Amino acid sequence: MTDDARIPVGLSLGVHRDAALARAAEHVAHAWREFDTARDTETSPTPELLALLRQPLPEGPADILATLDSAAEVLDASLAQARPRFFAFIGSSGLEIGALADLLAHTYDTNLAVDARAATQLEWQTVGWLAAFLGFPAQAGTFTSGGTISNMTALASAREAAVPGARHRGLAGVRPTMYCSREAHHSITRAAEMLGIGGAQVRGIDIDDGRRMRPDLLRAALAEDLAEGCTPIAIVATAGTTLTGAVDPLYELADIAEEFGVWLHIDGAYGIPAAATAGAAHLFAGLERADSVTIDCHKWMFVPKACSAVLVRDTRALTSTFSHDEAYMPHEGGQFNAVDITLEYSRPFRALKLWLAFAVHGAAAVRGAIARNREQAELLYDLASARPALEVLAHRPQLSIVPVRHRNRGCTDIDAHNAALCSALQRDGRVYVSPAIIDGTTWLRPCFTNFRTADDDVRVLVAVIEELGAQCDTLH
Repeated sequence: MTDDARIPVGLSLGVHRDAALARAAEHVAHAWREFDTARDTETSPTPELLALLRQPLPEGPADILATLDSAAEVLDASLAQARPRFFAFIGSSGLEIGALADLLAHTYDTNLAVDARAATQLEWQTVGWLAAFLGFPAQAGTFTSGGTISNMTALASAREAAVPGARHRGLAGVRPTMYCSREAHHSITRAAEMLGIGGAQVRGIDIDDGRRMRPDLLRAALAEDLAEGCTPIAIVATAGTTLTGAVDPLYELADIAEEFGVWLHIDGAYGIPAAATAGAAHLFAGLERADSVTIDCHKWMFVPKACSAVLVRDTRALTSTFSHDEAYMPHEGGQFNAVDITLEYSRPFRALKLWLAFAVHGAAAVRGAIARNREQAELLYDLASARPALEVLAHRPQLSIVPVRHRNRGCTDIDAHNAALCSALQRDGRVYVSPAIIDGTTWLRPCFTNFRTADDDVRVLVAVIEELGAQCDTLH
């Protein structure tokens, strides 16, 4: 029987707020304690939970605490990237202070579309802190929902710089082109599609042995397109490819961008936080010469999703692209609003979680966690290199992605074997990895972006791969 005392009236929790907050805090505390150590198996939804998730729209209220318990059960039976042995994709590791930031931000529900007083000032401060952390001379920036929107924001600015007035007149009569590594993220092509440049006009430049864009081929492609009357919009360098973590030669690409007078954008959604570390800073030489940079702070800066940012050298790059003057949008004192430098109107207070991470832990702690992840990638590369049944790429990891391939003597289809092995690892639950296709072959693709991951977790990963990989006949 449902306790009527726990049923809210209307849309306020009223006198039940404290109990609801306390129960939610219990679930958060339990999750945080669990994230400190790895699980041996993944939790799957129970039949009862699946039945709950098939129920129709409820018309009336329900027990608050029981419903919160159900929500926690859903989360517990879902994949959690914050767990220390989650090595798939490039995910957030759910920094605790970031979760508290989201609770505060969503409670106050501040809208960063127009001036929000102190919240706006905090966002500008966080833009400055982030730029200083990376070593990029940003005049302005804005926080977005993810790398796709950040890249689109930057490339819209590049389009306006290359074709002034394009935001009003379009690209009629112009043959726009963009340039990136053939292993750049698909968000670059998506931005070209959405901005009227056209996905077919994105030139995928071939890569070198380190899987980085080749400057000589970029220069040749630019020269050829210019000779044919094309208008280059942007060169997009990738600072940490999603496939292998390769960092394009930024300084050489900056030279070419300067030579041809083309906007240089750096997609650093995953990898660019490593620019702040002593061991990897050399990979990012030339970063300071870019026109714009994107970074997903919810990846390798550990804060919860969603917290991406785009930074620009010149504020006018954004205002010339997005600013507008509407009767419903005040511009007091001639100052621009956040909507004058971003695609979004209603915009949550995303900067708070990064501000709190820096303010509470300090930049040195963030750098240290990034450096440890790189060391764990090196450890995996060395452990796998020493195992007869494991194969790694010829070059050491530049950042924290380490493709690994298992081979069994007598196995006639290594690609099918590794695809089946990846599925077996996911079912087993002790570790979680995702697959990748590299040069037409199938690999396991562990990635280290979690401050909770320990060296022993790396050793467990190798042991489980070898254990399940040995079962070739039963995998496929």
